[in-house]
Amino acid sequence: MRIGRAFHRDAQTYLVHVFGRGLEGDRYVIEKYRSDSDGQIHPVETERPVTKGRRSKRRTVMSAGAVAKLRPERDEIIVCTALNLKASGIQLYGIAASGLGAARHAR
Repeated sequence: MRIGRAFHRDAQTYLVHVFGRGLEGDRYVIEKYRSDSDGQIHPVETERPVTKGRRSKRRTVMSAGAVAKLRPERDEIIVCTALNLKASGIQLYGIAASGLGAARHAR
């Protein structure tokens, strides 16, 4: 017997992992990743402002209110790390990226 994935198109299921002090900070650095069906995770290039004469890429920074409204896609992982609090923030996992709906083989 096999248990398969049964996702509904209108389902908004995602997993939230709060670490440190969570969303107590003011500003957060946002990093997005995409998971493949084989379990590999790859960073997603976000739309960033054009840098003028700077060598490093600019980070995507959002306020705590904007972070609270973020919703990951089914195969997306969003990592939000606080700028002013050490090791604090949240991680948002889409249902396919979390592995909760992974096909398992029952014996």
